[in-house]
Amino acid sequence: MSRTAFHDDADAAVAGVRDGDTVLVGGFGMAGMPVTLIDALIRHGAADLTVVSNNAGNGDTGLAALLKAGRVRKVVCSFPRQSDSYVFDELYRSGALELEVVPQGNLAERMRAAGAGIGAFFSPTGVGTPLAEGKETRTIDGRDYVLELPIKGDVALIAAHRADRTGNLVYRKTARNFGPVMATAAASTIVEVRAVVETGALDPENVVTPGIYVDHVLDLAAIREAVA
Repeated sequence: MSRTAFHDDADAAVAGVRDGDTVLVGGFGMAGMPVTLIDALIRHGAADLTVVSNNAGNGDTGLAALLKAGRVRKVVCSFPRQSDSYVFDELYRSGALELEVVPQGNLAERMRAAGAGIGAFFSPTGVGTPLAEGKETRTIDGRDYVLELPIKGDVALIAAHRADRTGNLVYRKTARNFGPVMATAAASTIVEVRAVVETGALDPENVVTPGIYVDHVLDLAAIREAVA
């Protein structure tokens, strides 16, 4: 029997998020961002959150809307500013938001390490820069490395293309991005999908995230049918 819970109500899917949680949010810009789940999290009201994502929000939707609602205490990301990151920019400059910048490869690897049970790893990225300040460094085979610790999440909010009835996930093109590593790195993974199909309908060779990592699935197709 599947351990994954299926929902046609976004508010129910995020009901377990708590104040102070570390929330891993998928997406590369808007590609693969779980906007429906983020909107539900805003309605839910959980606050004092630490958000881990590649970007710090675009425009005033999705992650940017969560920041604007004042629910986030700290952002951990690799690319905080771009032309439409004005919500983050204003909050950060006013001192209302903490920021930890992590190089993109290290960001992905730190979450992968959490999912794989790796205690820490040495990376050459960031050596000799402010990003290495306060961290252990080591020279290995003549090259300098800095020690990086895993990033674990209380919750992961990600988007996938389809799920089957056991929670197995497939993604669509670049919308895949950080979703797979975030699913393994979080204590609870909540996924919004375009459609849920019967078990066996997905080609096993194409399954990227096994259902063992998936706790809740929000079926966007079911929501659309209910509204129609």
